Amino acid sequence: MVSETTQQTISNLPETQFYQWQEYRCAYEVWSSPDSDVQKTPLLLIHPIGVGLSRRFWDRFCQQWMMANQENAIYNPDLLGCGESDMPQQAYRSEFWAEQLQHFIQTIIQKPVIIVVQGALFPVAISLFQTIDPDLIKGMILAGPPAWKIMTTSTENWKQQLTWKILSSPAGTAFYRYARRRKFLRSFSDRQLFAETEAVDHQWLDTLEAGATDLNSRYAVFSFLAGFWRKDYAIDMANLNVPVLVVIGEQASSISRTGKGEPPEQRLGDYLQHLPQGQGMELSGRNVLPYESTSTFVTAITPFARQVETVL
Repeated sequence: MVSETTQQTISNLPETQFYQWQEYRCAYEVWSSPDSDVQKTPLLLIHPIGVGLSRRFWDRFCQQWMMANQENAIYNPDLLGCGESDMPQQAYRSEFWAEQLQHFIQTIIQKPVIIVVQGALFPVAISLFQTIDPDLIKGMILAGPPAWKIMTTSTENWKQQLTWKILSSPAGTAFYRYARRRKFLRSFSDRQLFAETEAVDHQWLDTLEAGATDLNSRYAVFSFLAGFWRKDYAIDMANLNVPVLVVIGEQASSISRTGKGEPPEQRLGDYLQHLPQGQGMELSGRNVLPYESTSTFVTAITPFARQVETVL
């Protein structure tokens, strides 16, 4: 079965806007429509990290959200090191990106948000919750979060530093050049991200190729691969005292060996057992539900967004 959104094309993208944080120039866009209600809590999207990934990951989701006449506006930023934001040559940690988003909420959005975060960027949302006024986060939607064991297992600092050192070498640069080739991107996406081979379409591959053109984009990817985001978040997740919706693909898998063999229903059950206000569901698809199963994902999270409005 071909992805339900394969035939869609993205047009009329919002104008890219910029703000300054520290010495960095950061990019974002705002999706809204005549049906958007300024009284409704906007969505703040956190895109995944990977070769060529940026806020463009969310294009299909944003378009579908608007087509569904949803009243919540969308704020879609590029994290530093990605897309049209600056790409300083440094190691990126979850706390760093969380500080960037804290500034973004306080100075640009200037009102509470519902966070929608893809995959293993969940630690960024956790760090953001810990650093910002909790009243500015009304809820979280986790799209394909990591295996529970990954989120509760620390990686030794020396391993992180060693991996970073290797990846930051000329050999790492050569690897990145190889990894941004279309053939590799297609193979990796098919093996690790999508449930259906046909869903790895031209739009997906074109976006990744364009996003990886600037070699400086490798530093965010290498930071992720080095595992600077990896630690035991069990206590942090137990302290997430906001509504959290966990959405897992029916064919969800784990790239990391730590989470291998964990069935989707077990992953969902672990999250719901430990999140104070957790809700959850499984949807058709694998690990990139907002892209592979866009309309289904939009339909699935809409009641939660409305519930957050009425409860808080």
